[in-house]
Order: sequence, then structure tokens, then C-alpha cells
Amino acid sequence: MRYRLLGKSGLRVSQIALGTMTFGTAVEWSRPEEECRPVFDAFTEAGGNFIDTANMYTGGESEGIVGRLIKADRDRYVVASKYANAVPGTGDPNAAGMHRKSLTRSLDASLKRLGVDYIDLYFVHWWDFTTPVEEVHRALDDAVSAGKILHVGLSDVPAWVVSRAQAFHDLRGLVPIAAMQLEYSLVQRSIEREHLPLAAAHDIGVTAWSPLAGGILTGKYTRSAESGGNNRMDSMQLQPLDERNRKIAEALDAVADRLGATSGQVALAWIMSRGVIPIVGATRPDQLTDNLRAIDLVLDQDVLAELDAASAFDAGHPYSMLEWDMPMALGYGGMFDQIDIPRFPGRR
Repeated sequence: MRYRLLGKSGLRVSQIALGTMTFGTAVEWSRPEEECRPVFDAFTEAGGNFIDTANMYTGGESEGIVGRLIKADRDRYVVASKYANAVPGTGDPNAAGMHRKSLTRSLDASLKRLGVDYIDLYFVHWWDFTTPVEEVHRALDDAVSAGKILHVGLSDVPAWVVSRAQAFHDLRGLVPIAAMQLEYSLVQRSIEREHLPLAAAHDIGVTAWSPLAGGILTGKYTRSAESGGNNRMDSMQLQPLDERNRKIAEALDAVADRLGATSGQVALAWIMSRGVIPIVGATRPDQLTDNLRAIDLVLDQDVLAELDAASAFDAGHPYSMLEWDMPMALGYGGMFDQIDIPRFPGRR
């Protein structure tokens, strides 16, 4: 295992995080604790220390299981959890949301379920556009001052929200944003437009959920011998197995075959080459161990360029305009091919 600094928090976290959304028995695709422990043990034995959970994963069971798994050596682990979502059917409109009441209730409940005094990294799980950025940020800052959380993150949130929150840190001394958690994979690269440049500019860590696109990037649906001809999509599948994504997966399979690696390993290595930490879940320890081998896989520039081309996406305006000859010529005085221009979406 190798470790990365999580933004400017100073935290040293494993290059791959363990996702625990399947820890518990509350939903059809989750697993009981006795099946989760071997997965956790395999992660720990490999040197993993970054655990990702949330208050609503499997109705709260995930946090409870994580708490019991880390109890013997709690300080070794960097535990990330989240708030703002609530299990449906509570009948309480304030059980969810980003506001201070929701944060206070959710945080105290998470601390109790986890059996810890503090949470290392606490995310706003999603942005509901009902509470001002400064109000959310001040509530998080107060939780840090109270010692209940150590660092703050924002998940599934527009880049402008993160930028505004970071401005409150710069100008008013509120706690900095340590990390963002976003969907990112070869089939979903939209965060390259705004979020990744923002993260680089402010030294914010980025973690990626669904790095294997729900199985699309594992060969599950493209390698007929492995899929057994079964192309039925998983109930948690968020990305479609459309023509574009199938072609990306097939190009990935071809690269993996040349490198003597699995498709999943190459997909994870591609994400890590971007400085992003993939969150990987597994239902069996051998699945996790197989994915962790991506850490030892270094993709050269030709392979990265090949994967980038296979997964190219529409960067949209204004980035797509930067491909036009006129802006490139005028904007750089006709010398764009002689100037070291930073990489941006759509750049040729």
C-alpha cells in the first residue's frame, strides 16, 4: 500500500479507500457483518486505512459495523462519514437536509453508531440548495471546534459551492474544505471540467465513488465468457450500458489484456494517475485483493492517452470553444504550440 496526503489536511490516507455501502443487511445488495469482516481484514492486511461510510448506508447498519471493525485499533483508521440524507419514511422533514439541526442530530447519531469520539472526515452528502453555503460551513466549523469532527468535505456538490466555501475559509477563517467526493470513472469524466481544476488550485483531496461504473469497467458485461451471456444490469447501476460506454469498456479490456492485468485494475490505475482516490467496495475478500493490485500498476503516457481518447467526452462551452483554430491562434498570439499551456478539458 502507498499513501497520499488528503489535500492540505495533512492526513495520510491509503491510495484506495474501502467503501462500505454494502455493509449491513437492510437492502438486497448488502451483506451481513460476518461476510464484511473478511473484506475489511483483507483491506487492513494490505495496509489500507481509509474507510468510507455514511449515516444512511443500509439504514445506519454500515456505521455500526464499521465501528465494531475498527474498535480494536480505532486511531489507525481515517474514517469518513456523511450527513444530509435520511432513510425515507421518517415523517420528519428535518431528518434530512444540510441545515444545522440535521447536522447536529446526524453527527451525534453517527458518533454513537460508530462508537467513536470523533470522525476524521465529515462530508455533506449532497447539495440540496435550501441552506446558504455560509450557514452550512459555519455549522461544520462549529463541529470541528467542538472536537466532534476533524476535517470537512463536500460530496456531490457543484464546483461553485466548493469555491464559495473555500472563500469563507480564506477570508473569514472558517475550516478549509479538505476533500470532495464525486462520481468519477472512464465513463463519467464530467468533474474534469470544473472540480479537478478547482481541487488542484486549492489543494483539495478528491475521492471517487463508482470508479468501476457499477461493473461496466470490470469486464462483467463485455467479456462473454465471464458474464456467461448475462447482461442484466445491477439494481444499483447508475451509468447505462449504452453504445458509448460499451465501447469504452471494450477498449479498456483490450488495454488490460495487453498489460496482463484485469480491466478493473486498469480502470482504477487510470483514476489514481489523476491524483484521485477511488472508493472500492467488495462482497468478497478476493475481489478486494484483486482490485488493490491496481496500486502496483503504472500506466505509461501512451496507455493513458489511449484510454483518454477512448473515453473522450463533450466538455461543453467554453472548453469546447478552445478547440477552435481561431481562439487558439488569437488567444496565444499564434504560438499555442510553443507555449506550455496547462491541460484543460477539450484541449487538443
